[in-house]
Order: sequence, then C-alpha cells, then structure tokens
Amino acid sequence: MTEAERDPLARIRSKTAAVIPAYQDEKHIGDIARRTRERLDHVLVVDDGSTDQTAQRAREAGAEVIVHTQNQGKGEAIKTGLAHWLGTSNPSRREPDSQIGWVVLLDSDGQHLPEEIDRFLAAAASLGTPELDANEAAMHPTFLIGNRMNDVARMPFIRRVVNRYMSSGISWACGQKIPDTQCGYRMLDQQLIPELLGGGDRFDYETEVLIIASRKGYRIESVPITTVYTDQVSKIRPVRDAVRFFKLMWRYRKNS
Repeated sequence: MTEAERDPLARIRSKTAAVIPAYQDEKHIGDIARRTRERLDHVLVVDDGSTDQTAQRAREAGAEVIVHTQNQGKGEAIKTGLAHWLGTSNPSRREPDSQIGWVVLLDSDGQHLPEEIDRFLAAAASLGTPELDANEAAMHPTFLIGNRMNDVARMPFIRRVVNRYMSSGISWACGQKIPDTQCGYRMLDQQLIPELLGGGDRFDYETEVLIIASRKGYRIESVPITTVYTDQVSKIRPVRDAVRFFKLMWRYRKNS
C-alpha cells in the first residue's frame, strides 16, 4: 500500500496542482516556485507577457511554464493555468491515478506563503474531496479561500477598510459570508474549472469567480493565512479597479 493510499492528506497532495500567475516578477518567482515545488509535484507558472527573466527564473526553480506573448491580465493568466490542469485531468489523456483533482492558486510576489498550502490541503481533507468520496463531493462542493482578516494588524489601514467594504458587497452577491474576498490564495476542485473559463480578464475576475462558484452551489470556506506585504509594487489601480468592481456588482444585482 502506498503512502497516498494510507494517508488521505498525502492522496490529496498527490492530486493537487498549483497555478502561479506572474508578471515582471523575476525577483520573487524563483523562490516562490521552488517553495511551492517542495509541497506539490505539479507547479505551473503562467508568465503573462513579462519582458524580464520571470519565465527563466521559474523554469530554473523546477516549475512548468506557459508564456503569454503579451500581457493579458491576471484573470487570463489564471484561466490559462486552470485550462491546462483541466486538460491534464482528462481521463483520455492520463491514467486515472495521475489525474489532477484540485488546483491551488497563489500569487508570485511573496504575499502568499507556499508553506501554507498545507493548510488548504488539511481543510480539503476535513471537508471530503472528489478523490475520496465523489458522491459526497458532488453533493457538497467546496471552494477554499484564504482569510487574512484575523491578522489585520499587518494590513495597511486603507486596504483593511476597502477589503471589508468590498467583502461585504461580494458576500451579499454570493449569498454567503466571505471575510476576505480580495485574497487570491485559493484552492478549488477541478469540477468547477469549466465554469471559470469565462468572466473578466483582470483583477475583477477573482471577484467574479466567487459569485459564479456560489451560484453553482459551492460553499466558500475560509482558511486562515498569514498577512504578508512585500516590496512588490501593487498592480492594483484604485480608481480603475473600483469602477470595475461597481460595474460587476451592478450587473449581478440586476441579474439576482
């Protein structure tokens, strides 16, 4: 009997892949990819049109790499990664025991600690997974998202206020409470991937994903993670992204 057969957590780990969207992040991506590879065998970095050495650093760290020829936005990078692992999960392409059942999403700039992937794996094991009980998973599908709001002392004040405001609005649209909707550290089962290959192409995509999952009957479960802020320059543009947020909320409010 293999370790994966003896240990449910090891079984989940063996069937979990990572997607790391990256853009102009040669400084951090090698370290993040290497540390992620220490926890998962399947790690994909999607270089979203970088002009620096992001792709090269990721390959040197042992990650598989897909490169966009031009910048398309974080949402498109995530979708590229999800589609890649969905294809890998196709039984016609691989042996059943090697199929990917879960995908972890984390950022490339160090704000998400790869070591905390273990927290998501443990949460998935406690909830039941497609690998362990397909019938139960279909009845109670789950989407895991990081929650930094138990560690707000490290979060800049304005981000804390904006995060709470946006999380309140998005929780309403989802019909369930999600304390930290702006967290990009997530884990989802591959059954949901086909539903997530549409939607936005930039930061509003991560918001729309939560609404789509909720309306497909998925519980959004929170996993406590560490709040980390690095020297990376934020790619968020407050005015532009605020406009996108309100447009998205208006669209789903009209359709609710």
